[in-house]
Amino acid sequence: MAHRCRLYLITPPRLDLAHFSRALEDALAGGDVACVQLRLKEASDAAVLQAGAALKPVVQNAGAAFIVNDRPDLAAQLGADGVHVGQSDASYGEARRLLGADRIVGVTCHNSRDLAYEAAEAGADYVAFGAFYPTETKAPAHWADPEILEIWQQTMETPCVAIGGITIDNAEPLVRAGADFLAVSAGVWTHPAGPRAAVAAFNALFDRRDSHPAGRM
Repeated sequence: MAHRCRLYLITPPRLDLAHFSRALEDALAGGDVACVQLRLKEASDAAVLQAGAALKPVVQNAGAAFIVNDRPDLAAQLGADGVHVGQSDASYGEARRLLGADRIVGVTCHNSRDLAYEAAEAGADYVAFGAFYPTETKAPAHWADPEILEIWQQTMETPCVAIGGITIDNAEPLVRAGADFLAVSAGVWTHPAGPRAAVAAFNALFDRRDSHPAGRM
């Protein structure tokens, strides 16, 4: 299953839409990005819809998928490419019913292979493990070890996402362990050299790992 890891961008928890639209364009110009998740947990439905309407074309024009966090109803309303649901959000079945068979539905599985197997067997397009590192985005209730990525790659074909406090400085062990995607928020948006440089640095890391097959499964 040797294939190149890709970047899964997550928006900051709070954003100024005009300013962030420019930052997002800058990030997407830095290299390959698989998808961008709109994650505004504290915002009103109206604010999420406003942000989604503005950001979706920016994401899609760059060839990335536009994903909405938590809310399959809003994802469907926005015509998003998919939704990411947590264990306390809408169920996988509800998300799939609202979005249909052709959209992406990803599921948070914390540090549980059982939750991940259940989601994969139900038809999830990816499972997300974490948190792997401390994060300022939220206080993690669950911690994951890179070994869970290794075991997953050895036993399952459903792609896995690593999430939680990931930066260019701590990402390499997760890529080596077999993450198909790295979900990154502050590690891009607060990078000292800016979002474009951060995305370029992650892609350079993925390319280095990809050029050494022994580093992946």
